[in-house]
Amino acid sequence: MICMSASRTYKDYYSILGVSKNASQKEIKDAYRKLARKYHPDANKNDKETEEKFKEISEAYEVLKDPKKRKQYDEMGSFYGSFGPGAAGWQNFTRSSADFSFDNISDLFDLFGTGTRRTSKHVRGDDIAYNVHLSFDEALKGKTVQFTVNKEEACPTCGGSGAAPGSGRKVCPTCGGSGLIADNQGFFSITKPCPSCRGQGSVVEKPCPVCHSSGRLIRPKTETIKIPAGVADGSKLKFKGRGQAGQNGGPPGDLYIIAKVAPHPYFKRKGSDVLLDVPITFVEASLGANIEIPTVDGNVSLKIPAGTQDGQTFRLRDKGAPKLKGSGRGDMLVTVRIDVPKNLTANEKELLIRFANSRKDNPRQIFKAGVR
Repeated sequence: MICMSASRTYKDYYSILGVSKNASQKEIKDAYRKLARKYHPDANKNDKETEEKFKEISEAYEVLKDPKKRKQYDEMGSFYGSFGPGAAGWQNFTRSSADFSFDNISDLFDLFGTGTRRTSKHVRGDDIAYNVHLSFDEALKGKTVQFTVNKEEACPTCGGSGAAPGSGRKVCPTCGGSGLIADNQGFFSITKPCPSCRGQGSVVEKPCPVCHSSGRLIRPKTETIKIPAGVADGSKLKFKGRGQAGQNGGPPGDLYIIAKVAPHPYFKRKGSDVLLDVPITFVEASLGANIEIPTVDGNVSLKIPAGTQDGQTFRLRDKGAPKLKGSGRGDMLVTVRIDVPKNLTANEKELLIRFANSRKDNPRQIFKAGVR
């Protein structure tokens, strides 16, 4: 719980400086300078009213000139008057101590507690994350994997109570059964879980000789997981209730499997689609051809139409990866890359020259018009 000292009257610092709440830092600085010159004690000697006005202006500027303090002031609204600069214990409350951010007063009390016991009797177990390494083909087809993880389980000797067989639990002498203790921090007091009973309000009379009152044991356990077909690199699979055991009858956590898929020599993935670049010759692109290409299901024949251009993509329906969500499969996208021959013989060069001279088309014709 928070113990407040006498609060100050809330002051609208924006009104004091004569600026709007959306004013820039420059506007705030300019307004302060103008008012400071007007109300400075050196210019108004022996004027108590002016001196108080100058202090008020300085206090407002001290908060609004600092973006962090200004943000705190905007967030806390009228409550800021009880915790603002100059209030007792403010240094224990600033962001240098903790990065607090409150939407309203109830958030503040929710953060530190209201004096009642806030710990739950039933505590959910922790989640477990495990990386599974797969080949490209294993990711497409799915695989059953086995691995060993260390798991916390309820102690079989005490049934998870932490007490030796035949004994029980008693009220915690430190907190008196509330599960909470107060930690005074000057201006306010924070309630936190009792370290003696860990917030449970009771302690064991005689510790279990096996788990030493923890009620839990860490043991290696072999997990068998079926990885579905179609997972991609980075896919995260959730297996509910297969994480660490809960405490005091709480539910277990979950097991998360993260797929790490090795790259393939020539296949790539884009979602459920499989991508493949295929080299073809200049003659095949010009005259057309039927070529044999690999797919994830084996080799198939692909028809290359005459006049195929470099970078042209052909779609093979349902030749991609299985879809994790929904039914069916993706497609295979085959992009052709025209392979330009090197180290031509004299005869080959002569043939190409004759071919070029026989052609009237010019692919750069589009540039002749120029830009006007």
